[in-house]
Amino acid sequence: MSELIKIVNSLENKISKLLLKLEVLNNANIELEKELRNIKSSQENTSKSVSEWEEKYNSLKLANSMLGSNTNKTEAKLKINTLIRELDHCIAQLSE
Repeated sequence: MSELIKIVNSLENKISKLLLKLEVLNNANIELEKELRNIKSSQENTSKSVSEWEEKYNSLKLANSMLGSNTNKTEAKLKINTLIRELDHCIAQLSE
């Protein structure tokens, strides 16, 4: 009988240790999920910021080429031609 009690006590100890480990792992998982959400949010903000800076850079390049800078003149001409085509398309749609 005492052997059975020892086995039961041993099982109880093991189960309580496992439950404690489970709780610790669950808490760690919750913390990691919070950290992941924060990192994803930060990454999204960084991506938006990069996109905004790329747009500003492209606008600045275009403005510089329009001001007579020798660099990117062909790019500026292509952009102007694209804008003219888009305007022509809009005018054609309005005429219909």
